[in-house]
Amino acid sequence: MRTRYYLRLPDPAKARGGDPLLSFHSDGAEGLAEELQEALRTSKLFERWRDRQPDPDDVDPLLGAVDPTASVEGRQHDLSIDLVVATDLPGAIFKQRLRLLAGSGWELRDVTAG
Repeated sequence: MRTRYYLRLPDPAKARGGDPLLSFHSDGAEGLAEELQEALRTSKLFERWRDRQPDPDDVDPLLGAVDPTASVEGRQHDLSIDLVVATDLPGAIFKQRLRLLAGSGWELRDVTAG
């Protein structure tokens, strides 16, 4: 089922995960949206994360699910950035990828079907 997530990055410069090799590199709304969209559409971020685990072969391959039709729109709103994400990925996988990219520097504003 397609889900739409409404997110806010209150301080985009602080929206970084704990591992620089896995976290966001962009600062602007468009770049952040593109990075998140790639993390949802492809397995690249998952593979980098899995390779950094103590036993990569033990990682559940279902965590590597992708949604090739995921879309992310980013908008600058004063000093913060709003992201609207539409994806079929389960919420747990979506949140794991977002935490890798942004750490705890994001807020979930709303969730709707669609």
